[in-house]
Amino acid sequence: MKSPMCSDLAPGQSVQGVFLVQAKDVRQKRTGEPYLSLVLTDRTGEIDAKMWDNVADVADTFDRDDFVRVRGETQLYQNRLQLTIYSLQRLPDSEVDLEDFLPVSRRDPAEMWAELEGIVESIGNPHLKALLKAIFQDPAIAEAYRQAPAAKGIHHAWLGGLLEHVLSMCALARFMASHYPGIDLDLLLTGVLLHDIGKIRELDYSRSFSYTVEGGLVGHIQIGLRIIAEHLPAGFPPKLRNLVEHMVLSHHGQLEFGSPKLPCFAEAMLLHLIDLTDSRMAAMAASIQREKGSPGVWTGYNAALERNLLDREKYMREAEPSSRPAPAPAPKSTRTTPFAEALLSALNEGKGK
Repeated sequence: MKSPMCSDLAPGQSVQGVFLVQAKDVRQKRTGEPYLSLVLTDRTGEIDAKMWDNVADVADTFDRDDFVRVRGETQLYQNRLQLTIYSLQRLPDSEVDLEDFLPVSRRDPAEMWAELEGIVESIGNPHLKALLKAIFQDPAIAEAYRQAPAAKGIHHAWLGGLLEHVLSMCALARFMASHYPGIDLDLLLTGVLLHDIGKIRELDYSRSFSYTVEGGLVGHIQIGLRIIAEHLPAGFPPKLRNLVEHMVLSHHGQLEFGSPKLPCFAEAMLLHLIDLTDSRMAAMAASIQREKGSPGVWTGYNAALERNLLDREKYMREAEPSSRPAPAPAPKSTRTTPFAEALLSALNEGKGK
């Protein structure tokens, strides 16, 4: 029987399938007994899962990044789909196809790479073009850049996600440069193409999305500066190098967001804003898409965006509340109290004056 995909699961469904363990945590019930809290994934998405019983029998038989066959049932918990697992068995890699478990971009990678090469060719500044060609014609970088996700989980978290994110940002950069006078489009596009290049070494995406040792120790901003330095053409103008490096250093925009520097010139500021816009819009779209099958028009809480999100299309499709006739007025009472009789008498006397 074909294993169900995460995107096809619905509440109240019996499930027998194979998933990749993205996260594993052994927790305690109020009684002190252990239970398993898992995040299971395939190429279509992920689902939270809990195993309440027989945990001691299976907890040490598998780990994060293992493939498991599970039997269980789905239900809604706090408006989010959750899988209750009744049985679980680890599977060897030989019994699975890795392509079924890593999400991939909907865009064709060859088509996206050709678009990137076209952008590099469009750069008029000879020094910037030479730098970009030196980097993207490096076979190891080219292969990794085509495959890398843009993030571990927040936005564009799929194979080819980095390239898709950067191309989307290039389209926004061209618009921004045409809207605001005095913007150096060559410099802005160079910043877009290079701002996240360190993620090709920061992230491990061979099996699931996690951080490499280099990524955990150094981070993609500093790795990106290393890559630029390793490919800097001879005679590259020092001032132009300062501008390019500043754009990489400042693209997170704020110190509290891990940016070593604040954007200090227009192209650096635009790079930060374009990156923020594209990543947040992608995060919103992914969150809404992930919960399309859930009832209600609100998603669960999105920790990255710090809010619940409204599925506008689902909201607008909802039937309006049926119109009801206004309730009939209550019949007037024919009885009067002594106070009411005195008041009416006083009003009548006033009318006669």
